[in-house]
Amino acid sequence: MNDTVIGVETRRVEGREKVTGHAKYAADNHPEGMTFGYGVFSTVASGKIAGIDMDDARKSPGVIDIFHHDHFPALFKVPQPMGSPVTSLSGAIVDERRLPFENDVVSYAGQFVALVVADTFENARAAAYKVRVRYDAAKSQVATLAQGVKAAAPKDSGKGHRRGEPESAFDGAVHRVDAVYTTPVETHNPMEMHATVAYWEAGNLHVYEATQGVTVHRNTLARVFGLTPDQVEVRAPYIGSGFGAKLWMWPHSVAASAASREIGRPVQLVVPRAQMFTTTGHRPETHQHIRLATDAAGKLVSIRHESINSTSFTDGYVETCGSVTSSLYSCPNVLVSHHTTQVNRGTPTSMRAPGAAPGLFALESAIDEMALAAGQDPLAFRKLNYSQKDESTDQPWSSNHLNDAYDQAAKAFGWEKRDARVGSMREGTELIGYGMAACNWEAFRTPSEARVSLNADGTATVICAVQDIGTGTYTIAAQTVASITGLPLDKIHVKLGDSSFPDAPVSGGSWATASVMPAIADATRKAIEQLKGYAGNPGTPFADAKPDAITLTGGNLVHGSNSVPFGEVLSKQRIASAEGHGRTEGNGNKEFSFRSFGVHFVEVRWDPGISRLRVARVVSAIDVGRVINPTAARNQVDGAIVMGLGMALFEQAEFDERNGLPVNNNYAEYMVPVHADQPETQVILLDYPDLHLNEWGARGIGEIGMTGLAAAVANAVYHATGKRVRSLPISLEKLMDVPATRAA
Repeated sequence: MNDTVIGVETRRVEGREKVTGHAKYAADNHPEGMTFGYGVFSTVASGKIAGIDMDDARKSPGVIDIFHHDHFPALFKVPQPMGSPVTSLSGAIVDERRLPFENDVVSYAGQFVALVVADTFENARAAAYKVRVRYDAAKSQVATLAQGVKAAAPKDSGKGHRRGEPESAFDGAVHRVDAVYTTPVETHNPMEMHATVAYWEAGNLHVYEATQGVTVHRNTLARVFGLTPDQVEVRAPYIGSGFGAKLWMWPHSVAASAASREIGRPVQLVVPRAQMFTTTGHRPETHQHIRLATDAAGKLVSIRHESINSTSFTDGYVETCGSVTSSLYSCPNVLVSHHTTQVNRGTPTSMRAPGAAPGLFALESAIDEMALAAGQDPLAFRKLNYSQKDESTDQPWSSNHLNDAYDQAAKAFGWEKRDARVGSMREGTELIGYGMAACNWEAFRTPSEARVSLNADGTATVICAVQDIGTGTYTIAAQTVASITGLPLDKIHVKLGDSSFPDAPVSGGSWATASVMPAIADATRKAIEQLKGYAGNPGTPFADAKPDAITLTGGNLVHGSNSVPFGEVLSKQRIASAEGHGRTEGNGNKEFSFRSFGVHFVEVRWDPGISRLRVARVVSAIDVGRVINPTAARNQVDGAIVMGLGMALFEQAEFDERNGLPVNNNYAEYMVPVHADQPETQVILLDYPDLHLNEWGARGIGEIGMTGLAAAVANAVYHATGKRVRSLPISLEKLMDVPATRAA
């Protein structure tokens, strides 16, 4: 293995394609004869369609057809998966199992109720605005989690954990914290819109899709249309990010594909930004009740983390807020439970660090409160309660350097300068607050395949269905081949994001790198073995050598004093390439518990005179195993920090409590961080290889940087202001000194 390639700052191999505009995203593809679809979306959150007036729309220029519940082909449902689809390359899954235009029932505002197909985008949109839908709206809608809980008892998801006797241990403890934390609906809103371009040829379906998983998307479309997977091809060579919203198939992909088959022409369907708040998933609303208790020395003796999240009336999505709680800290008595309540919104889905992001806001806020109640420094308290193993499974950690992360980040941040007294640190008109929180995320290796060719022109080609969603997978694939062959990166061509390529997992959950690298390595080594066999053919410089005695070094086949470029050996025999097909299985190692660890230290500044809150500094230390490409890794953590700031200070999708309609489903009113909100950041990558997970020791890095960040901000805000904000986002009115009767 070539360590001059792995772990080295590396520029993205696909960077030129992107900055020059040659990279094609889903909506950039325009097959011959392409038409355009535009949706008609429900304006009520609950009820039935009473009628659809399409006369004016049909008379509009360029209209080809208008689809709705009384005019749409019969399709097949995707059954609830028996196991986890992410652990199988044959898995099929949708978050919203209701098919588009399945019936006349409306379950949420923004639901597809009709689709206009026309010759141009402008004509399709203009006609869609002329479709008049009449509704028999329900007399009442369930607009919020609180209304859902009031309407019906929350449903136990069965995904909890229990050990010891947490209730009695809490009751008899010396120090206790009992608090409720809430988080609102957040929406993904990646820069690239959700988009499908679909067409049919000879009974086969071809789709360009903004998806985080071409293999699973192919399998799912095949189930819907009653096809075999080899009759469907899904392509996504470039993705403008997804954050989880593009993991699984949504109704627009089915609608575009079905419409294309009906009219016999390609159809492009792009989901408008407003409907990306309603029909392509979101992070659900959560209500989290946490009770912590310690003994006199500050050791945790009881943890209870009981959460409820909102889900839709069509699907039961569970936000596993306590997924980290069961193992992050050492405690003999733990209870974790997850419940759901139905509301009239679209189905929630995974959003960056699902479960852990809202869960660690609650847990790490409560840990801060617990430390103060026990009279301890928040950092010292966390180190005191460090867990030597995963107590939820009674397994040793595969690798855990959390204490090192604490120490390095605390030193870089200057935590020792913190005055523990609330509101005691000041510069000019600003109160300064220091806060911290641990971050944590699970580590996986899932099944994957890849093919590698060593070509007669001296290059190598990597082919894998895995998609690069902007995280740097193209570069890591090239680095893997380079580390084994010694070829320079500019001699390695990487082709990704096509379901006709060897199967690969979704790009989510921070498992792509750990899963795909071993498959590419296996394929590369098999290609080298085939190459050595060719090298031993009569008439070559290595004809008398045994294959095992030949090595590939720096792109040259070497035996004794003979060193010949491998491409020359192939070309002289008129052999196009040596090929290898590789595969890695999912992580079958049950001996260890696999997680990544880290910590955020945050400095906030609050100017009470002008009610201005800003995050000034963030120092993060992340333990994610071996770092393959430090440039991309730091970029991932920096991006996660920004997203965490959005969660902490800005983001909240709001719904009218009277009728369930979305209120701020646009980028003008849904607040996200902008350049002026960016703090000074320092990312420390610990770089301890976790060789139990794969030969490089790499774990994922995309999710963990967001976990815990919102809690670190909230804890810093408390240190500066004395106000403990337990309900996100930390809006300014929650910090202002207002009369108690008006306080939020």
